[in-house]
Amino acid sequence: MYSKPKSAYVHIPFCTQICYYCDFSKVFIQNQPVDAYLEALIKEFNDYYQIKELRTLYIGGGTPTAISAEQLDYLLSNLSKNLNLDMLEEFTIEANPGDLTPDKIAVLEKSAVNRVSLGVQTFNDKHLKQIGRGHNEAQIYESIDSLKQAGFNNISIDLIYALPNQTMADVRENVAKALALDIPHLSLYSLILEHHTVFMNKMRRGRLHLPTEDLEAEMFEYIIKELENNGFEHYEISNFTKPGFESRHNLMYWDNVEYFGCGAGASGYLGGVRYRNRGPIQHYLKAIKESGHARFQEEKLSQSEKMEEELFLGLRKKSGVSIKNFEEKFGLPLQEVYGSALHDLEASGLVVMDEDRLRMTKKGLFLGDTVAEKFILE
Repeated sequence: MYSKPKSAYVHIPFCTQICYYCDFSKVFIQNQPVDAYLEALIKEFNDYYQIKELRTLYIGGGTPTAISAEQLDYLLSNLSKNLNLDMLEEFTIEANPGDLTPDKIAVLEKSAVNRVSLGVQTFNDKHLKQIGRGHNEAQIYESIDSLKQAGFNNISIDLIYALPNQTMADVRENVAKALALDIPHLSLYSLILEHHTVFMNKMRRGRLHLPTEDLEAEMFEYIIKELENNGFEHYEISNFTKPGFESRHNLMYWDNVEYFGCGAGASGYLGGVRYRNRGPIQHYLKAIKESGHARFQEEKLSQSEKMEEELFLGLRKKSGVSIKNFEEKFGLPLQEVYGSALHDLEASGLVVMDEDRLRMTKKGLFLGDTVAEKFILE
């Protein structure tokens, strides 16, 4: 048997509004069987009998706070009912500033949740409207204040840069406003156009004006410099932390360890198999009822695929990949497997190697995909 995973991801696919850039597994909440879904989700979660001893638990979406306070209470109390809470270091829930009503914050306050990740995206009301978000700038501040008053100090926000019509001045303003919140963790992503989204359709019709690649690079450099100057460590391509507030759950993904994935459209990694659950809610409900699980895509990873993932996930971190760990895990020296790729990447100034670490340079961080491609074994 494999070593027991110590992390679980739980997916809530409901949203009160569908954002124009999002391709995650989600549905508009109105007229959805939310109660039946939560019941099936708890059944799936509890059926993993090894799940009692978790270090990290993460509820993502969709928008977990789109459900009612009563439903949220049901979800949180049932998820933590059988867990050893002394061992649970980090319990994160994603939230939307527009949905965090006082009764939902009261539910969070009395639950085992100890970290909140807020989908801010931008402080600019005009841009919030343009990307299909349902909240405004004032609601961001209200949510952060209410969370702090409820005793939450481990708060993270997501911001997106390289938005349509966004200027360098807009990015500077967003970063300044994020810093003024006095919170310990920030995630900053550049806008990526995904298939089957409103933005991709606009792009195809020539109606989406995005910043140039050079401007996007300038934005990324500015963000890194400004946040580092203000005491944040750039510990992963898109993530910045004050000392001790790294996202332990996300570090688990980048360390390429196994985890449980529960809910419609959720992915997991167990026993060397990456799996994905059925996405459409009725399909998920039917599968849980009939089989007790909803997995429909399962891929047993080969040794070379595991090595590839080890590198392109691990290199996302500032600390990079441990050369010693790689050899212990796979029984092969890193140099032997990837000698020529490492040589090319070092020569291009995209990675550096010292005694035991392989890391991306600042230049490499911006060209992460180019680096990752080099490690795909034919």
